[in-house]
Order: sequence, then C-alpha cells, then structure tokens
Amino acid sequence: MNISLAGMNAVVCGSTQGIGLAVAKELSVLGARCFLLARNENMLQEALSQLSVHAQQKHGYRVANFSGNGQALSAIESIVGEHHIHILVNNTGGPAAGPITTATTTDLENAFRQHLVNNQLLTQAVLPGMKMEGYGRIINIISTSVKIPIDNLGVSNTIRAAVAAWAKTLSNEVGQYNITVNNVLPGSTQTARLGSLIEEIAKKQQLSRETVETEMMHTIPMKRFGLPEEIANVAAFLASPAASYVNGTSIPVDGGRTGSI
Repeated sequence: MNISLAGMNAVVCGSTQGIGLAVAKELSVLGARCFLLARNENMLQEALSQLSVHAQQKHGYRVANFSGNGQALSAIESIVGEHHIHILVNNTGGPAAGPITTATTTDLENAFRQHLVNNQLLTQAVLPGMKMEGYGRIINIISTSVKIPIDNLGVSNTIRAAVAAWAKTLSNEVGQYNITVNNVLPGSTQTARLGSLIEEIAKKQQLSRETVETEMMHTIPMKRFGLPEEIANVAAFLASPAASYVNGTSIPVDGGRTGSI
C-alpha cells in the first residue's frame, strides 16, 4: 500500500495544536512538505519545530486569522505563488456552544465566513496547481454532527452540515482531475476544545469535571476519548495515493459513538 507523500506539498490550517498539529506531524512523517496556517506566530514556530524533516523537507508557515478579514486568502496566495499544493487540510475551531434558538444572525454569518467561505477561498487557490499536478487531496476536519446534530451546538451543527454539503458538491466536480474531497468527522477528542465544552457543561449542571467526563465516555462504545493522533491517521490515509478511489465521503472517527450507519 502506497502511503508515501514524498515530494508533495501540504497546507494544514489550524495547525498549532490539537488535531491540526497532529495531522501536520503525520503528513511530515510520510514525507510531505507542510505549510502551517494559524493566527499565533509563536505557536506556529513551535509547531514547525515538531515536524519531521527525515525527507529533507523545508516546512514553512503563514500567519492567518480565519475570521474573514482576508488574511487566509493572502496567506494561501503567497504559498501557491511559489509552490503547487497537493494536499489541503481545512481545519479551524468550532463556533461557541449554545442553542440555535438564541443564536444571532451575526453568530451565523461569522461561522459561515470562518468555515465555509474560507474553505472555498483556500480551495479555489490550490485547485489550479492540483490540476496541473494531476493529484489533489482536499480534507475537511468537521464533526460527527454532520451525521447527527449534537445538543447545545446549534451554530456548529448548522455550519458543519453546510461544509459537508459543499464538500460533496465539490467532490463531484473535481474528481475527474484525480482530486478527491473527503471529510473526517472527529468525535470526542482530547483537545482544548473538548476541555472547554466539558468545563461549560460542568458549570451549567453544577457537576464536577470528572463526573461530566465519565458520563460522556459512557456514551462511547470504546469508553474513552479519542487522541488527536487517531484522527490524524485517518486524514493522512486520505491524503495518500492509497486512498485514490475514496471521494465524497464523511468518515466518523469517534470510537463508534455516532448512532447511524
């Protein structure tokens, strides 16, 4: 099975911590040259130092805020002006928790720009190079809420579903160029995002953090949270030549928690 990414260039968004960093590290282990995009330059430099260079890769980074102020587009344009990109990993933090009934139009508009609009801009920037190379992998890190909405994540559920629909539409259009588009759907994963959600639930329900964690784990058939590396392994496979006929899918990586086939 060919999973080598030697000679390939990858852009990984939200790559200074959690799942994004784990994905970048795994891609570098497989030989890819990685360009990291995130908003904190100090954290970007630290993340860069953690990437494998066993294939003499010269990794890089760009500072970019995904709030819709144009930084993400400027960053990707500076990269594709010098390199053809073979792999794009769209990944950014989810919207704040809360019911959809109390969400404002600003909440929805901001989430739409941060997730779907930025994905569109980044993808449009890398597609010409992917077509020229005859190889492309667009991987979106979304959420299992694409399959079944998650309580108290109203805006996130809405936007994640929109991204999944966008990705499926895109996969139908670009598959003919040997460019695949797939979604990885993490379940409860040991990240700062999960930690903040647990703290919020504990505070709201006046429970201890340990109690909330235990209750959440009981909903997962494997009775534990996932590791960022376990999500990254699936993303890395999808980025590889071995996944050449996997296109237009949404793959839960959640220990079996999602209650659908």
